[in-house]
This record gives sequence, C-alpha cells and structure tokens, in this order.
Amino acid sequence: MGRGRIEIKKIENVNSRQVTFSKRRNGLMKKAKELSILCDAEVALIIFSSTGKVYDFSSGW
Repeated sequence: MGRGRIEIKKIENVNSRQVTFSKRRNGLMKKAKELSILCDAEVALIIFSSTGKVYDFSSGW
C-alpha cells in the first residue's frame, strides 16, 4: 500500500516547512544524481531556499 496523497499548499509552521524543504531537497538531489548515472545524462540542478541559500548539483561538467 502506498502513501496517502497530501494537499499541496504552503506549510504554515516554519519548523515543519524547513524540515520538509531539507528532506525534499536531499531527495531531489539524489534523483538528479541517479538520473545522470543511469541515463548517462548531464544534469544540473539549482535550488534557492526561502532564506536565500543556494544549493546546486551538476554532473560531469
């Protein structure tokens, strides 16, 4: 059985929002890395947080 669907809306609790951002950011970076390895693709990912921090991933440049 899969997970239930969540309603896509802004998370009002600041702490919960930051935790969710961190987890989803890490998951997105992992998927980008997997895509670049499995498909021999060049992938670039740039993420800007609401606090102004920049996170990036690039494969093989």
